[in-house]
Amino acid sequence: MAVSSKKRYVEGIGSRKRSSCRVRVYEGTETSVINGVPVEEYFKGHEKLQNTLKRPLIVAGLVDKLFFSAKVIGGGTTGQAGAIRMGLARALAGFDNAVRPVLAKEGLLSRDSREVERKKYFLRKARKKPQFSKR
Repeated sequence: MAVSSKKRYVEGIGSRKRSSCRVRVYEGTETSVINGVPVEEYFKGHEKLQNTLKRPLIVAGLVDKLFFSAKVIGGGTTGQAGAIRMGLARALAGFDNAVRPVLAKEGLLSRDSREVERKKYFLRKARKKPQFSKR
């Protein structure tokens, strides 16, 4: 968690599935951005994902006081939203230690370790087998 001397920010790193993210939290009321694009535009048409990644700010009660910038790579939209949520929660915990227990109780500081199971040879998917024919 880095703290800058110019404009105070706290950094948090998050990951989910194949996505990884670096989130910086700043004081102020500017627009939050992901890869240089506003959140509403980046997840356009995915209100559920927008609510997912803003959850740490809502739980901590800091929606109007802080904003963030995130750099996210890899994975799809769901994994990226989860990675941003985790990075944001970690950054908020570093920003203000008083919100750490609240975030931990909501389960926002722990990584979701579920990954997609790999496909095996001779199978149609990871576990789906070809149809058995008696004759």
